[in-house]
Amino acid sequence: MQNAKASRPGTLATFLAIQAVLVCWWLAYHPGLFSRDSVLYLSHTMAGPWVSDHSVVYDALLWLSVRVSGDLGLVTLLQTTAMAATLTYLATALRALGAPPRSTTAVAVLMPLLPPVGAFAVTLWKDVPFTLCVVAIAASCAGMAAARTVTAGRLAGLGVLMTALGLFRANGFLIVAVAVVVLVLVVKVMRVRLALVGTVAAAVPLLLTNLVFPLAGIAAPSKTYVYHTAFGDVAVLYRGHPELFGYRDRAVMAAVAPLPRWTEGGTCHTINPLIWRNDFNWQQADAHAGELLDLWKRLLLERPGLVVDARLCRGAIAWKITQDEWAVGGETYHFSRRPTAETYVGPDKVPDFPERHLFSSRPISQKLYEVADWWLVTAAAPRYDWLIWRGALWSYVSYLAVGLAAWALRNRYVPAVAAVVVGQQLAILANISAQDFRYMAAPIHIGMLLLPLLAASLARPLRRGRRRKTVEEKLPNTHLF
Repeated sequence: MQNAKASRPGTLATFLAIQAVLVCWWLAYHPGLFSRDSVLYLSHTMAGPWVSDHSVVYDALLWLSVRVSGDLGLVTLLQTTAMAATLTYLATALRALGAPPRSTTAVAVLMPLLPPVGAFAVTLWKDVPFTLCVVAIAASCAGMAAARTVTAGRLAGLGVLMTALGLFRANGFLIVAVAVVVLVLVVKVMRVRLALVGTVAAAVPLLLTNLVFPLAGIAAPSKTYVYHTAFGDVAVLYRGHPELFGYRDRAVMAAVAPLPRWTEGGTCHTINPLIWRNDFNWQQADAHAGELLDLWKRLLLERPGLVVDARLCRGAIAWKITQDEWAVGGETYHFSRRPTAETYVGPDKVPDFPERHLFSSRPISQKLYEVADWWLVTAAAPRYDWLIWRGALWSYVSYLAVGLAAWALRNRYVPAVAAVVVGQQLAILANISAQDFRYMAAPIHIGMLLLPLLAASLARPLRRGRRRKTVEEKLPNTHLF
């Protein structure tokens, strides 16, 4: 293995190559791709009130970008740099672990050409920094596996990254909880400290959201935002089994939305046709949230199998390799490519603010835009969906890669690299709202970079067998007569 000084030029070259590709995406889609959620991030801060239903940290980054630069492109440019650094970090850690240097570097440099990496890096979503934290945790665990020990510095770094997960996405604490359990089973030292670090990392974002942010005037998420997946379960069961609902149940539901809305919104793949329609009243949903949640709990106790089936269906993005293209909401959502904020949110959908016009497509290079958009549309074809857009496939690739590498390298620490993948897959499986690729973007990035290690782990036993056979052939004939 090369020493640290000798590897620095190669590491810098890898970072710069990745950054160069990502900057081309940035020039093409300046200030960035966006969606309805992106507009809401900034409306919270510019028009008020600040709300912690998405990510206060990411909302603040958008606010700061507008205040400092007068635009949003600064955030997406920083995201490209963070993406380049994170992919380089993981590639470097995997090389130290035993992955082939050249092929690992080649994969890292080529990955940004793919829209799930390149276009994703220039999208105004909190899921981008969240994904980078997940990938960085995998990289830190790869470094730990290469050293075959846990150090205090590595533990501190994991704590910071795990805390950031919960600050960028509300379900980060679930991922941390699962990942820490896996890590405690894998490592041999500092298990108690690792468990404590994970506990603190999971608790800090929850404490900030529920105790600190309200003191700063940042409102808590609405009850409907918190419980919307439970409301989705109710809709799925009402559509399939209306006999389970009595007069009082229907009266509560009707106070929130007409019963036909509950029927039409009862597709198990997504909650969007339920809560994002004009006849679904969020204020009434908040007012009756307790009653709706009690209804959900009763259904869970009476028909747990039906509720679990609804969750498995909605969490298909986490475990199913192929999309349900012909089911309502069953296809994988990639990116929205609409040119202005007005095409996402009408004039009365969010509080208005003067900077709303910043959410508009303004490419710095029209030629790069034409190439990038053609490639993005081409890559979004259904025949490529299972390969580059579904994180489930790459989760399974990750497990296979770390399992074979642990055996080939005789290193029990290698499975730690996939601990955060397990956490993300199980957390998404338990509670998610739709089939958005971004929810499982991190396993795509990690799994792709594990391919060279997987190939090397498959080849290493074969090489070992050939060497053993060669040595045996060269040994003198010592048969006794």
